[in-house]
Amino acid sequence: NVAGTYTITYKASDASQNTGYATRTVNVVDTTAPVITVVGDNPATVELGSTYTDAGATTTEGTVEASGTVDTATVGSYTITYSATDASGNVGTATRTVNVVDTTAPVFTSSASFSADENQTAIGTVTATDLQSVTFSVSGTELAITSGGVLSFVTAPDYETKSSYTATVTASDLSSNSATQDITITINDVGGIDDDPGTGTGTGTGTGTGTGTGTGTGTGTGTGT
Repeated sequence: NVAGTYTITYKASDASQNTGYATRTVNVVDTTAPVITVVGDNPATVELGSTYTDAGATTTEGTVEASGTVDTATVGSYTITYSATDASGNVGTATRTVNVVDTTAPVFTSSASFSADENQTAIGTVTATDLQSVTFSVSGTELAITSGGVLSFVTAPDYETKSSYTATVTASDLSSNSATQDITITINDVGGIDDDPGTGTGTGTGTGTGTGTGTGTGTGTGTGT
């Protein structure tokens, strides 16, 4: 039960009382490393942006020391290493894998309603919050959107042809979490039916014909010879 060097002595005597001796050296050694038991989930999972508290580990000998860090601000896989050393210098180790994951979809922060003047393509910007970068896409073929959320018409709208557009915008983060928002774009009529792009006013021309009749009366005086 105790590591160390021990001596066993053997003695033998014959009938003439001659005595012989021999010895054996016995080394009690410890070559077994401490056994470490990881407490709690392994692998462990923690949500992006939250706080990670390690559950630790236990050992049969010595004291457990932990090394390694978990960055909960960055999605990825991290390793915590536990070690313990016994009195004979044997070292035992164990590890825990901690996966930082993002399971939360982006949240839209921009309005679902937009208005835009006719005869131009610009609409506005769609925004959403998330702990990771967000990219945007839009349904249909009438609208276009950049990855950064700038929304526009593919073809400049004409109020007299179509005064309202609807579409669905999708916001996706780097972990493939996504959210959707149905948007409506109302077109502003600039100038009425006969639009003048330069002034924003409408003009019109017309011609007309007509006939008329009339009557008249009169008196006259004169002298004669």
